[in-house]
Amino acid sequence: MHVHLVFVTKFRHKVFADQHLTRMEAIMRDVCADFEAELVEFNGENNHVHLLVNFPPKVAVARLVNSLKGVSSRRLRQEFPDLVRHYYRANKLWSGSYFAGSVGGAPLSVVKQYIEQQNRPG
Repeated sequence: MHVHLVFVTKFRHKVFADQHLTRMEAIMRDVCADFEAELVEFNGENNHVHLLVNFPPKVAVARLVNSLKGVSSRRLRQEFPDLVRHYYRANKLWSGSYFAGSVGGAPLSVVKQYIEQQNRPG
C-alpha cells in the first residue's frame, strides 16, 4: 500500500534548510525500514515535508506516523542544537496533526512528481 504523508511544523514556523531536510530524509528512511516500509519519495519546504511511503498492510499508518514524527523530532534536536528555538511548548517540532492520503487511484508517478516539485529551501 502507498500513502502520501504531509507533516507541518508547530505553528507553521519556518524551520528547515536543505541540510535539515537532507538529514531528515535519512532518518525517516531508517524508520520506514524498521516498519518494513519503503520511503519512495521525500521532499519538503521550510515548514512542512511530504513523504510517499510504500508499507505492508499489517502496519497501522498512525503507528508509522508517530514513529516518523517522534524519531525525526528527537534526532534533529540532538544533531542540530540551533533548531531548539523552534521546539515550542513541550519540545514539539511537529504540529499534532498530519495528512495521510492513500495513493491507489492516482498513478504513483503523479504523486512523486508533485513531491519532487516542492520549493525546497537552499
